Amino acid sequence: MGFSINAGLLDAMVLSIVQNNDTYGYEITQYLRKAVDISESTLYPVLRRLQKNELLETYDKEFMGRNRRYYRITSQGNDSLEEYREEWRSHKKKIDSILLNEGAENNEQA
Repeated sequence: MGFSINAGLLDAMVLSIVQNNDTYGYEITQYLRKAVDISESTLYPVLRRLQKNELLETYDKEFMGRNRRYYRITSQGNDSLEEYREEWRSHKKKIDSILLNEGAENNEQA
């Protein structure tokens, strides 16, 4: 059993990975697979959407005689990532309060 990942959370995860280092699609997929089940065919539309929304930009770099497309976060992407992180903290706190019975005394008063 697992939990589904929505588009906003996936966007935030990709932005967070790219914020650490410029990287390419396959490497992003491998990093994401540590936490969620995702394929490259699922990732590339996400990368295109983030690029279209000017949250990521691309450049090509030669690797073993071929060009590899790298993704870099933009300043707008950094701003969006900070908003995602704030939303995540708030969302996680609410879910934890129910799922992990954190703040149970507050539930009794409700």
